[in-house]
Amino acid sequence: MGNSNVVHLNEANWDAEVIKSPLPVLVDFWAEWCGPCRMLGPVLDEVSGELAGRIKIGKVNVDESQELAAKFQVRSIPTMLFFDKGAVKSQVVGALRKADLLAKIETDLKG
Repeated sequence: MGNSNVVHLNEANWDAEVIKSPLPVLVDFWAEWCGPCRMLGPVLDEVSGELAGRIKIGKVNVDESQELAAKFQVRSIPTMLFFDKGAVKSQVVGALRKADLLAKIETDLKG
C-alpha cells in the first residue's frame, strides 16, 4: 500500500480505528486473489491522500479477518462500507472508478 493513509484493519484494531474514529471511515473488504480488489487498491490510496483529514480509509483482508466479513455479511468482494460514528451508513459492492468513488464519498459525507 506504499505511503498512503490506508489503514490495515482486523479484529484487534477494529474498535479503535473504525467504531471510535472521530472521522468517517470507508472500509474496503478485499482479498489478494480478487482481481477487481487489486484494481481498487491504487484508487483507494489516491482517494485517501486527497481526502486526508476528512475521511479515513481502511482495508479488511477477508481471508485474514473472516469474523469481520461475517459480522457485516460481506458475501462478495470488493465490498465497501461507509461508517460514521461507528455505524454503517452505506454500502457499495464492486469496484468503482475514482471519480465515481469520490462522488459517492462526497454524498455520504453530506448525508
